[in-house]
Amino acid sequence: MKIAVNVRLLLKDRLEGIGNFTEQIFLRVAALRPQDDFYFIFDREPHPSFYDLPNIHPLVLTPPTRHPLLYVYWFQWALPRLLKKLSVHLFISPDGNLALPYSGKQLAVIHDINFHHRPEDLPWAYARYYNYFFPRFAQKANRLVTVSDYSRQDIASSYHLDPALIDVIYNGAFQWIRPLGPEEASDWRALHTGGKPYFLYVGSVHPRKNIPNLIQAFEGFKNRTGSDFQLVLAGAPMFRKGTGTMSVSERYEKDIHFTGRLSREALANYYGAAFALVYVPYFEGFGMPVLEAMQARIPIITSKVTSLPEVAGAAALQVDPSRVDEIIAAMIRLYDDTSLVEKLIEAGDDQKERFKWDESALKFNEIMESLLAEQAD
Repeated sequence: MKIAVNVRLLLKDRLEGIGNFTEQIFLRVAALRPQDDFYFIFDREPHPSFYDLPNIHPLVLTPPTRHPLLYVYWFQWALPRLLKKLSVHLFISPDGNLALPYSGKQLAVIHDINFHHRPEDLPWAYARYYNYFFPRFAQKANRLVTVSDYSRQDIASSYHLDPALIDVIYNGAFQWIRPLGPEEASDWRALHTGGKPYFLYVGSVHPRKNIPNLIQAFEGFKNRTGSDFQLVLAGAPMFRKGTGTMSVSERYEKDIHFTGRLSREALANYYGAAFALVYVPYFEGFGMPVLEAMQARIPIITSKVTSLPEVAGAAALQVDPSRVDEIIAAMIRLYDDTSLVEKLIEAGDDQKERFKWDESALKFNEIMESLLAEQAD
């Protein structure tokens, strides 16, 4: 069988959530199906590590998709012609974009539809593109996959689909994130926060991530406790939208650190040396930092909305992201209660077992098998 996969978000050292899903699932699936030919379709020259199997054939379809107008050209004009030329049996799009003119079998992974609920968070052209095309992609797909039961119900309700037609494939935990020993963690803090303990945020710097309320809560925590804690915000700006209305008081500006984009090694160390993760976005389709914090064995404060309770389970204190006072109270609870910290870490050890890339790849392979069997019939 010939299977084509849109892998345009496989960017070396620049993998975000969808790119990580693409790498982890499709390298595994290609290994599970050595009898099939996989055509990995990139939009720029790929790194060899993304096609290091004999049955993966990399193809570059230009131009790079860096604007919604180029998305339209790439997916609705260039891609259908390529798929027809290749005579593929199945096209898979891990970022949800499909080729509407193409008549062959298509499987879309729509991770979430935050743009449907919060279009104001995106530049106008992106919000317009997503909200015009994604309802059409959802209707066009022969099968839909998403990454949480919350997203399954949300996509079904918003796009008037039967939720039974949408499969849930969870993200998995990364083995490169690990707990640090006391000495290793102390050495990392000495280098990056003057040896002081810190709360950690991981993710893009973006309005949906609720960073202004997080900073306000951190300052409230400092006022209430008088502690020497720091706040580390690890992530790069998204869409150059900034963080909305954000201000840092002069009193605490030296206690707040923006790292920008980090290497995997640096990110793993920031997790391993942190006191706790504070991740309180307004909307998530999954929420990888919550799972990553479990892997690092640190306690978690997260939002009690959208997919986050599903992913966090009993491993996190859950707060209303719009209530700064609730975030402050949760930070103080962790600061004051060592037994609570240990309880959350132990709950995380159990909860993270639900999320394994190998199991997700096997389930994805089953979905592919059913579609390919239909194709054979």
